[in-house]
Amino acid sequence: MARRSKSQSPSGTLMLKTPDIPVNLKKSEWRAMTHLLRQPVLTRRRIWLAFTVAIAADGLQLLLGPLGWAFLDEITDIVAMILTSFLIGFHLLLLPTFVMKLIPVADMLPTWTGCVAVVVALRRKQQRTHPAPPPVSSQPPDVIDI
Repeated sequence: MARRSKSQSPSGTLMLKTPDIPVNLKKSEWRAMTHLLRQPVLTRRRIWLAFTVAIAADGLQLLLGPLGWAFLDEITDIVAMILTSFLIGFHLLLLPTFVMKLIPVADMLPTWTGCVAVVVALRRKQQRTHPAPPPVSSQPPDVIDI
């Protein structure tokens, strides 16, 4: 496995060094790339919205039937994947769900709802073992100096 290290060049770009391929990224590009793969803190609202998106996508595809109508199934899958990734964070389980929806008759199964349930359970377990750090206050703490 290739070993990577990060360093910052004098020009302000972030350099990822691998034995074979050096990659130069600006800080803004690095932030944008890592922002896409972030894992948001799950709140009741995010979970509720993710399940709403999943149930709506599965319900719409069930109503359209096994053959779908002129790529409406695929458009529904793309929108469901983007919204679900935004709400609960991207997870590798979303990819097989997306691909499975391209198979006729298999798209009748509620795979988005099942995938959201599994990803939420995994994220909750992960957040229990690694709690988020407490928020940083903008005001200094009250100190009594004697």
